[in-house]
Amino acid sequence: MLKVAVMGCAGRMGREIAGLVLENNNLVLSGGVERRGHPLVGKDMIAALLGSPGFGLNRPEAIISDDLKEIIGGIDVVIDFTNPESSMEHYRIVADAGKAIVIGTTGFSAGQITTMESFREKAACVRSPNMSIGVNVMFKLVAEAARMLSSYDMEITEIHHNLKKDAPSGTAMRLAEILARETKRDLSKVGVYGRHGLVGERKPDEIGVMSLRMSDVVGEHTVFFGGQGERVEITHKATSRKNFAAGAVLAAGWLGGKKNGIYDMRDVLGL
Repeated sequence: MLKVAVMGCAGRMGREIAGLVLENNNLVLSGGVERRGHPLVGKDMIAALLGSPGFGLNRPEAIISDDLKEIIGGIDVVIDFTNPESSMEHYRIVADAGKAIVIGTTGFSAGQITTMESFREKAACVRSPNMSIGVNVMFKLVAEAARMLSSYDMEITEIHHNLKKDAPSGTAMRLAEILARETKRDLSKVGVYGRHGLVGERKPDEIGVMSLRMSDVVGEHTVFFGGQGERVEITHKATSRKNFAAGAVLAAGWLGGKKNGIYDMRDVLGL
């Protein structure tokens, strides 16, 4: 069985992932990492995170650490939903150790993505702006629709909770990239991120991306294709973080035995 460590394990997503790893018969929850000084560092993961001190008495001990380097030797796959800077450091440690990693973090800069490419020969990595199975099916549907509706106006809206730090979301940007790729446009030239004031008529090749932030919305994305007298919409609504966690755990299991390289959820799902 693959030994899994969860980065940011005390956060909302970390707890979801840890719980699903425990339920998976092919994976072992073998460790977690939290920031230095966090009150749960040094504690047992199951007791501290899931409130089940008597659960899994026959399992190997999994202690929360504040340094991935300390536990990487006993880990096969790392799952990371933290922040761009932390994820880059974790990826570097994983690559140096020749292990595997699943990265669901969004908001990477172009320079950070370039740096990731330098790790592809040293570690197996699944990186996706959205680990949801449904969203990755949406990516495929949007690509097909874009080819068939290439003359239609194309706009994207995304809604997330009011604590989200980056905008547009990584998923919205992936959708915009798909639209641009399938219609042979340069997103850096046709992407429009919000509109205000006297902006003039909409240019035919624009790809609009609008971000909304409110309350506790987990995540909603809609791609609009507007034609004369009709509109086609493709929407995905996430009602729980569990779907993202489930995709990440699926990706972790899929990485077992894979060659070094950078994959995404399309590879995991065979899309």
